[in-house]
Amino acid sequence: MTELRFRLHLSRDVALRYYRGLAATVVVRAETGQTLSFPAHHIRPFVDAAGVNGLFKISFDSNNKMQSIKRIAR
Repeated sequence: MTELRFRLHLSRDVALRYYRGLAATVVVRAETGQTLSFPAHHIRPFVDAAGVNGLFKISFDSNNKMQSIKRIAR
């Protein structure tokens, strides 16, 4: 299993666009410099009154299929 870490900081207004499905894909840069793209619905659990903020870990299986995203720090 491959794991990558990335920081995500979205304002409340931008996060709500993702939450409501108005934006379909999240694109971030991992700490390794790799660009990651994943479906926006995966960040819904992390949206709060301030938006989305924190350090996240994304896991992939051996076929590079996304398995999970977890917030590991705020």
